[in-house]
Amino acid sequence: MDKEQEVIVIGAGIAGISAAAQLACYCKVTLLERESAAGYHATGRSAATFAPAYGNEVVRNLTAASEAFYTTPPHGFTNTKLINQRDAVFLANQSQGDALEKMLSDSAHLTRISTGELLQRLPFLDREKILGGAIDHSGGDLDVDAILQGFLRQFRNEGGLIFFNAEVRKITKVEDSWQVETDNESYSAPVVVNAAGAWADDIAILAGVPEISITPMRRSALLVDPPQNMDMSDWPFVIDVEENFYFKPEAGQLLISPADETPSAPCDAFPDDMDLAIAIDKVQGICHLEVNKINHSWAGLRSFASDRTFVCGFEPSHPGFFWLAGQGGYGVQSAPAMADIACYLISGSNNIISDTQRDLNLADISPSRFR
Repeated sequence: MDKEQEVIVIGAGIAGISAAAQLACYCKVTLLERESAAGYHATGRSAATFAPAYGNEVVRNLTAASEAFYTTPPHGFTNTKLINQRDAVFLANQSQGDALEKMLSDSAHLTRISTGELLQRLPFLDREKILGGAIDHSGGDLDVDAILQGFLRQFRNEGGLIFFNAEVRKITKVEDSWQVETDNESYSAPVVVNAAGAWADDIAILAGVPEISITPMRRSALLVDPPQNMDMSDWPFVIDVEENFYFKPEAGQLLISPADETPSAPCDAFPDDMDLAIAIDKVQGICHLEVNKINHSWAGLRSFASDRTFVCGFEPSHPGFFWLAGQGGYGVQSAPAMADIACYLISGSNNIISDTQRDLNLADISPSRFR
């Protein structure tokens, strides 16, 4: 595509802004966001963790392909370290031996860690409840705000235009262009990118495109005081091997989630009190942890396709309509690779993606698999 052509990206979460930033290097891009700020929903409520062993094989491959960007970001992207090393531990109780062995066999990132080592790292665990675990030394904490601001800066530096409070009301195909209307303006471009997160199916319906059944699911989290007289600074990110809960240090407190996945309509999500109580109960089931109060709680929507794999590619039945959806809980950690692939598929420039990304089977993430 030459510089005079245009792409409209709908949604300024991490998926939309990262793809828009890459595309702006090759074409004129307009980014529309229904909220008053970028990353308002799922991105701004992320657990902010880079975990290469987290997710199915496609997700793990795309996460691995994003690691170099986060460890060595492009010149001028940020003056802040984007990833700070923190081990991830997948914890198994006495009934989860088979799940632990499968996880160890599926991921080269993981090595076994014994109960004794776990207790040394996490002294508040209940020895009688723990079977063992797997540890990943390649993960860490992501600075989500610095990542988001870096992509916004890149986008604007390349001449991209972003409009907030611009909820899309109508999408019409007029000859070879898509006309996208908000309350106040109308925009036209040959390519429209649907990066609307929980609203991805709604955007497709507005455009007359068959929906893919992207399902938003509520995920809750809370902060509590840590165990007294324990230094949490080197504690790992801890995930149940079957993802029944997770916890991690967060700004001197303990972040806990019940890893809930409650189907929801697209909305500004809020936590349910029962989910918060379940989170505490799950962690207390394997830890000696006294919780006197919840210091803070929140919820966000993680959106999945039926096979829990990303959707990235042109809609076969409607030329110029591009899906960038279904990132689930892996959107931030996989954003650089996904942005490169989206830019490659839209612009056609072969020099965008690395050899590692080129080896990925793009059919696994194509919307064609649903058609």
